[in-house]
Amino acid sequence: MLDLEQSFYNEKINFIAGCDEAGRGPLCGPVVAAAVIFDKEYHNDLINDSKKLTIKKREELFEIIKKDALAYGIAIIDPLIIDQINIYEASRLGMIEALKKIDHPIDLILTDAMPLKFKDNEVKPFIKGDAKALCIAAASILAKVTRDKIMDEYDKLYPEYNFKKNKGYPTKEHLKIIKERGIIKGLYRESYKPVKDILYPPIKLF
Repeated sequence: MLDLEQSFYNEKINFIAGCDEAGRGPLCGPVVAAAVIFDKEYHNDLINDSKKLTIKKREELFEIIKKDALAYGIAIIDPLIIDQINIYEASRLGMIEALKKIDHPIDLILTDAMPLKFKDNEVKPFIKGDAKALCIAAASILAKVTRDKIMDEYDKLYPEYNFKKNKGYPTKEHLKIIKERGIIKGLYRESYKPVKDILYPPIKLF
């Protein structure tokens, strides 16, 4: 059972927001972050770390979480921003932007290993928080499903890159595709080494 947040509820803490992101590792597409608040009595044993769920189960829970949450926010940070401030800071920015979209009191924020500042709220980062806290796991699902849907739309525009399958991650097949076809400007993260090597191939002097 994911119940880490239960240990923090008291007379002063009633509303806990969980934050997580999806998409740090891919070569292209955005990083997506989400924040979720549940009622402190809420339980759902089906919610888990998004990485441990099937695509179908994630999509089902995506709708359930949006319906059951007291409030949620989702933020999308595009590749240009990722290149400007780096993926770690872009992930942090995404969580902050997701929290800004929540129109609800927040007494405490729990994140998946991400220290951040948001207004005057206390923030507690936890390593593998998406496997410990229900609200963080729910945020991981919202972020993952949102990002996957974005990559599926890119797949319709650029079917030759097979984004529906690779979701932008540097799979062997994806690396082969971008070596053969090049990258799509504005979609790929130009600060990432495999992309940078294609844009600026090493010069052989001898």
